[in-house]
Amino acid sequence: MKYHIYGIGAALVDTEIEVNDEDLKAMSVEKGVMTLVDQQRQDELNTHLQGHSVYAKLASGGSACNSIFAASCFGANNFYSCKVADDDNGRFFLNDLKTAGVDCNQQDHSDTGITGKCLVLISPDAERSMNTHLGISESLSSAQIDEQAICDSQFVYIEGYLVTSPTGKEAAIQAKQIAEQNGVKTALSLSDPGMVEFFKDGLNEMIGDKVDLLFCNEDEAKGWANSDSLDDTIEALKQTAKTFAITLGAKGAIVFDGTLLTNIEPNTVQAIDTNGAGDMFAGAFLYAITHGHSYAEAGKLASLASATVVTQYGPRLAAEQHEQLLKTALNH
Repeated sequence: MKYHIYGIGAALVDTEIEVNDEDLKAMSVEKGVMTLVDQQRQDELNTHLQGHSVYAKLASGGSACNSIFAASCFGANNFYSCKVADDDNGRFFLNDLKTAGVDCNQQDHSDTGITGKCLVLISPDAERSMNTHLGISESLSSAQIDEQAICDSQFVYIEGYLVTSPTGKEAAIQAKQIAEQNGVKTALSLSDPGMVEFFKDGLNEMIGDKVDLLFCNEDEAKGWANSDSLDDTIEALKQTAKTFAITLGAKGAIVFDGTLLTNIEPNTVQAIDTNGAGDMFAGAFLYAITHGHSYAEAGKLASLASATVVTQYGPRLAAEQHEQLLKTALNH
């Protein structure tokens, strides 16, 4: 196998800015969710925030990208399918992937347009509110799929956010079909409570019969199962996925390996920025199970990694942090 994980999803350049709840109210930003916006709305938000941010930093982002990046930093060999434009943000994004050792369908050429951008607003309670202009990512399609790279992978990882784009959704479905036809396992994240609430039919199309592995947080899982009961939710997820991981925030996580349900102990930390926590969990988890570890061990590493990333700004950890997490969680 050439690749451990083949990811497909949006290519976004994130700008993180510290705000307070009054700012969110003044800008009419819905707290704690991802909202799709156009360029004009993003410009309005930037105008409101000018000269105001305590902290602003650029990072390559997009949910699946964050997970692929994390898995690569732990030591996995990965491929990422996305769409960026021939602009400064597009070059920044591709260079970031290259630095992390991730192969990409767009390393040799880019298209005319605007690379997707995400304004990530971090409030004092560490909650992140995302305002995303997809730009050229909105037209991600099956043209961006690398069939050979899928066949050379252990897992195909699909972000649920692709459901918002008709061509993105079709690309996700096609990538899953190619994987299944070639004995490659499939993983998908539900991505956001809003995706479950407003795009459930589309997500069902992407999931098809079942996925091998589903990632979701508690709100997404309960929304998917249409239940307030975690026990009922777990039973419902078994109809959707052969295996799954549900993150429970400060309460840890639950993982199901197809036979055994395991409670993953929480790691008590002081969170300052929850942006990328779920992505980090998925990336660390996928790294572990593609490197011979059990779901319980993968859950332990993923939980510790996501608890670590929320104690700092941005969706990334430093190289030495990955080494320390592997030693702590997996005795590497």
